Amino acid sequence: MPTISMFYGILIRMFFYDTERHHVPHIHAEYQGQVAVYSIPDGTVLAGELPPKKHKLVVAWIEIHHEDLLADWELAVVGKKPFPIRGLDQ
Repeated sequence: MPTISMFYGILIRMFFYDTERHHVPHIHAEYQGQVAVYSIPDGTVLAGELPPKKHKLVVAWIEIHHEDLLADWELAVVGKKPFPIRGLDQ
């Protein structure tokens, strides 16, 4: 599971071949041991949770990098390494 971005202590990851459980393009966000899964198309939480301030940062980041995330998703679901994406603090 490559880490594709990191900002304000949040790690953003995308799994290889990850299409069975959530059935939509998504990312995994982790902050201090808490993990949430976010839909790329609309930024909704599919599973888990993050602290409210971190949640808002992840949703904003998804909106900003929507096209890059979908391109990375297309790579990851076929087992190719996704490209890194800038964080909000870069």
